[in-house]
Amino acid sequence: MQFLHTMLRVGDLQRSIDFYTRVLGMRLLRTTQRPDQGYDLAFVGYGSNPAHAEIELTYNHGVDRYEPGTAFGHLAIGVPDVAATCVAVRAQAVALGGAITREPGPVKGGTTMIAFITDPDGYKIELIERAG
Repeated sequence: MQFLHTMLRVGDLQRSIDFYTRVLGMRLLRTTQRPDQGYDLAFVGYGSNPAHAEIELTYNHGVDRYEPGTAFGHLAIGVPDVAATCVAVRAQAVALGGAITREPGPVKGGTTMIAFITDPDGYKIELIERAG
């Protein structure tokens, strides 16, 4: 078995593509338009399947907002320097609808440096410092 992708429903596909590519440095891997079925897809990531898992951004025509709910936790992304990443995110995220919701610091009860941001649709993303 292999983990392939996570799907997130988004209210504005281009805004989400811009956030994940411009703020988090992912690449737009491919898109699919399904006008007869009423949805469009964009796949973003740091690499393509099968070597890398992707995020599938799904826009359902006519739906501009979703409630993430209480069951979804967060996505996690490893970064070389959490503080530096937050500086870069802060410079672009606000203009694209994202925000830093937990400033860089050690995880409670540990030493691993983390921070949290949200994307334009309110999905939480944990930044985890990974050396090298």
